[in-house]
Amino acid sequence: MATASQTAQNYVEAFGQIVKYGRDREPPWLQTLRQGGFDRFSATGFPTTRDEDWRFTNISAIVQTNFQLNRNGHRLPTKRQVESYRIAGTVCQLTFVDGRFLPQLSSLATLPKGVTVAGLAAQLASDPQQVEPCLGRYLNTQCDPFAALNTAFLEDGGFVHIAKNIVLEEPIHLLFVSTAHETPTMSHPRNLIVVEEGSQATIIEEYVSLGGVPALCNTATELIAGDSAVVSHYMIEREDVETFNVSTLRMEQGRNANIASHSALIGGALVRNNVHPVLAGEGGECLINGLFIGNGSQQLDNYMLVEHAQPHCSSRQFYNGILDGSAHGVFHGRIVVHKDAQKTDAKQINRNLLLSDQAQIDTKPQLEIYADDVKCTHGATIGQIEENPLFYLRSRGIDEAAARRLLLLAFASECLERMKEGPARNHVEMLIHAHLLNLVNSSVGSNRAAHQTEGRRNLEEVG
Repeated sequence: MATASQTAQNYVEAFGQIVKYGRDREPPWLQTLRQGGFDRFSATGFPTTRDEDWRFTNISAIVQTNFQLNRNGHRLPTKRQVESYRIAGTVCQLTFVDGRFLPQLSSLATLPKGVTVAGLAAQLASDPQQVEPCLGRYLNTQCDPFAALNTAFLEDGGFVHIAKNIVLEEPIHLLFVSTAHETPTMSHPRNLIVVEEGSQATIIEEYVSLGGVPALCNTATELIAGDSAVVSHYMIEREDVETFNVSTLRMEQGRNANIASHSALIGGALVRNNVHPVLAGEGGECLINGLFIGNGSQQLDNYMLVEHAQPHCSSRQFYNGILDGSAHGVFHGRIVVHKDAQKTDAKQINRNLLLSDQAQIDTKPQLEIYADDVKCTHGATIGQIEENPLFYLRSRGIDEAAARRLLLLAFASECLERMKEGPARNHVEMLIHAHLLNLVNSSVGSNRAAHQTEGRRNLEEVG
C-alpha cells in the first residue's frame, strides 16, 4: 500500500501526463475545465468518514492504492469475449477498454438521422462545438471529489446526442471493460448524453472486468433531458471483486421531462453509486430505482440526491438491498425541495434483506423541505427471510435452496417490475436471476458445512 503523500504525488504526475498530451490537441475551454477539476480535487483530497456524505464508507483501500494511468497499451479482449456481453435487441454497442473507445470491438449500426453515438474523444476532435454547451455544465465538482477527479482526467467516454422529436425504440449500449495489468490501473470515463425536446431513448451503461488485478473505474455521466423528453437510463455494475467502481449520474430535466434511472449493482470490491437528478422544469417526473446484492466482503454504497427546483414535479426512489456474508450496504437518500418547488410530490423507500449475522446495512432516508405546499414521505426497513413463507415452500416439497431463491426473486422483482419491458429489462432480469442462484447455492452450502462442522465438534465432545 502507498502512503498518502505517495498517492498524492502519483495523481500530480498522472495529471501532468494528461496536460502534456492535450496541450496542442484540446480546445482552450476543455483545458480550463480540466484544470479546474484538478485544482478542486487538490484542494479537497479524497473524502473520509468525517464527511457526512461518506460517513458510512471507508475508501482507504482506494486512497492507499497506487493506481496508474494505462499508457503501455491495452490487453485487448477478444471479439469472442466482447460478444458474450452483447445485449440482444440494442441498436448499437460502443465498447470501451480501460476507458478508451475501440471501434473494432464495437457494433455500430446505421442510426436514424438526428442520432449521434460516438466516443467522446472522437467527437471532441471532430466537432467540439456540439460538446461544449453541455460538457461539465452540470456535474458538481465543488461538492464531489471523485467528480472533480473525473473532470481532471477526462479523456474519453460515450457521447450520445438525440435531436428533437425522435423516438429511438432500441436501447444504446455503452460497455466498459476493465482489464488486468501488472500494476493497478485507473480509468475515468466521461459520458455525455443529450436528449432534446420531445425525444425518447434508453441508454445502458454496463461495467465489467477481465482479470483479478485491482483497478479503479471512476466514471461520470451528464444526462440532459429536454422539455417533454422521456429517457430510461440503466447502470449495471458487475465487475470483478478486486475492482473499485465509483459512478456519478447527474441528470438535468426540462419541463414535463420524464427520466427513469435504474441501477443493478452485483460486483466490485467497493462500489459507490451516486445519482443526482435536478428537476429544473415544471411538471417533471423522475424515478430512481435500484437493486444491490452483496456477498463476501463487498461494500456497496448508494447515494441519492434528488433536487426539486420547480413546482408540480414528482419523484420516486425505490432501492432494495440483499446482503450475505460480511457484505456492507449503504443507502443514503436525500430529497431537497427548494423554496419555489410548490406542489412537489416525492416518495423515498429503502428495503433490505440481511441473509447472515455478519452482513450490515446503513440506511439514511432524508428530507429537506423549504416549500410549504408539498407531499413528501420516506421510510426504510431491514429484515431477514421470514420463516413462515420458507416453511410453507419447503412443506410443498421445494428444497431449501430453491425456496430461498424464490423468496429472494420475489424481493428483487419489486425493482425489476418498475423497468419497462424490453431488451434492457430482459438483460437485467437474466443477470439478477443467475446471481441470486449462485448466491443462494453458496449460502446454503456454507450453512450446511457449518452445521456439519458443529455436528462433528459435538460428537467429539460427547466422545
